[in-house]
Amino acid sequence: MSAFYAAQELFTGTQWLSEVTVEVNNGKIVGMSKDGYDHKNAFPFIVPALIDLQIYGAEGKLLSEFPDTDCIEKTYQYCLKGGSAFFQPTIASQTTAIIYKAIDAVKAYKTNGGKGCIGLHIEGPWINAGKKGAHQENIIHNPTLQEVQEILDYGKEWISMITLAPEVCSKEMIDLIQSNGIVVSAGHSNASYDVATAFFNENISVATHLFNAMSAFQHRAPGMVGALFNHKTAMCSLVADGYHVDFNAIKIAKKVMGDRLFCITDAVTTTHTGIYQHALNGDKYECGGTLSGSALTQIKSMNNLVNEVGVELGEAIKMCSVYPAKVMNIHGMRAQIGINENADLLCLSADRQLLKMVIS
Repeated sequence: MSAFYAAQELFTGTQWLSEVTVEVNNGKIVGMSKDGYDHKNAFPFIVPALIDLQIYGAEGKLLSEFPDTDCIEKTYQYCLKGGSAFFQPTIASQTTAIIYKAIDAVKAYKTNGGKGCIGLHIEGPWINAGKKGAHQENIIHNPTLQEVQEILDYGKEWISMITLAPEVCSKEMIDLIQSNGIVVSAGHSNASYDVATAFFNENISVATHLFNAMSAFQHRAPGMVGALFNHKTAMCSLVADGYHVDFNAIKIAKKVMGDRLFCITDAVTTTHTGIYQHALNGDKYECGGTLSGSALTQIKSMNNLVNEVGVELGEAIKMCSVYPAKVMNIHGMRAQIGINENADLLCLSADRQLLKMVIS
């Protein structure tokens, strides 16, 4: 039986339509029409469900400390409350044993029907200690080819993204990771402008959290930030909470990078055990006095872009859905509303707050 959802304004992922009814049957969009539009029951906005490519846990459980399906399910529920239908549970630099346990958790979650999980995002430990941020320095290291191969063999099909510093990994390692269908993202890197540009030209198409834990833009040393600004195709994530990056810096970056810039939440949760103990300070998290994660949801990211940065709503939606989908390039996750597309819809109020989610 079909379900019908009327929108005063609908964003397809490419364009705005007014007074449209979407017909959904068996998780697919089977109709879109102005006929029979129900003005009384129409949602102010219907837009594609959002996507979060970097989130560490929720409800007091970090995946790196609690590598189990309950943690992933709690993270999924947090994402749903914040408008994200798809997410990448993420672990910061950890031991090989914890990485394997996180892989096991993602595998168990997905094989037992868990929804929304794209795969595991491993951030570190193959990063530059000089740009470690809140990561534990004693775990950070340059990998051997054998170590990379063993983790890929163990995590085949369950790892979806690895953030690494390209200057500490050989081209052979990076090519090996990518040959396994895993997205390599450059992050926690101190690469020079020339080195970063070479990697973006050759085999890395995306970077992790612009400005944060990467070589800065300076007038005589433009660094990785400058390399991203000047590149034609390399994309980069961004934490749009106003703490990780000043809103005016986001405004500048958006003017320069355009559709190559997208949002992640980088969200953590309050924890009192393990090597990553995050404490909520206002509406951001700190670890040992260092900014360590956000308290964002993707809906808040979207609204911050509109309210604080001046990004047009449709473009803000793209930055939290369409562009992350482009990075991952996964069948069934296109962040598009159209006939025969999966019905992953976000129904919003006039002030762009969540009213209802429709999940395929």
